[in-house]
Amino acid sequence: MTIRYILMATLLLAAPECPAQDKDLAEISTARKDGNFQFHTVRSAYQSGTTKIRVLLPDDFDKKRRYRILYVLPVEALDGKRWGNGLEAVRKAGLHNKHDLVCVAPTFSHLPWYADHPRDPHIRQESYLTRAVLPFIDKTYPVVAGKEGRLLVGFSKSGWGAFTLLLRNPGLFAAAAAFDAPMALNKPGPYGTGPIFGGRENFEKYRVENLLKKNRGRLGPGKRLALLGYYNNFRSHHVKAHTWMDALKIEHHWRDGPRRKHSWDSGWLPEAVALLAQPEKEHRRKGAGRLQGDGQEK
Repeated sequence: MTIRYILMATLLLAAPECPAQDKDLAEISTARKDGNFQFHTVRSAYQSGTTKIRVLLPDDFDKKRRYRILYVLPVEALDGKRWGNGLEAVRKAGLHNKHDLVCVAPTFSHLPWYADHPRDPHIRQESYLTRAVLPFIDKTYPVVAGKEGRLLVGFSKSGWGAFTLLLRNPGLFAAAAAFDAPMALNKPGPYGTGPIFGGRENFEKYRVENLLKKNRGRLGPGKRLALLGYYNNFRSHHVKAHTWMDALKIEHHWRDGPRRKHSWDSGWLPEAVALLAQPEKEHRRKGAGRLQGDGQEK
């Protein structure tokens, strides 16, 4: 059984706190159980074949409450686990319970760099996340409305993705944290970027240095970005990004180490999620707590 959504872009005018909505038909299944997680299968015009949205709920999940969503961004295509399993690392560390988060891990048909290819409609990763996944999660789960309810975490490619997604869409996401990511990458080609970006011109639209300079004025006050540690190759990238943000007067969290294994479960994730989750007391103070039966905040 599938839930069929026709998400019209014009609805955005009536609900400015929602992500940009997909005018194309997406087919997303109802939830099915997969061990400690549940998942939805997805067929979207923005991806090739079938992808998934995996979800980890707090143990005391209550449909009458509103939760913030932690998007755990994958490093590999489809169900790849060479570098570990991000959602499982969250579960093992109990971060969904400790910080009261609904955790979501979408899969991608191609190597995820969180970019839209300029010509191939089936490699539109940014649009898939923002126009298919986010609206579905907002509609299906009891979430904190608007950008304050959405957090991003990743490492390596998905650390780059966490930063570029927020910098390109500061009205959709509250904060992003990255570990051991190629933040200073300055051309397509390395690490499988070529087929995803589809050329230098498109790559420049996602280049972290460019986005920091272009959109620094849209970030507002507060530390919405976090850089945490490294393994081997990407310490210099983090140092450069930290230097850029300092020069641009962009507030951010900065941890120059410790050196850790390049994987989801090497110990960096608890601190990253803790930094992202810091505003929770503020959300509760503003009354983002319980829902009435009609789905509105009390």
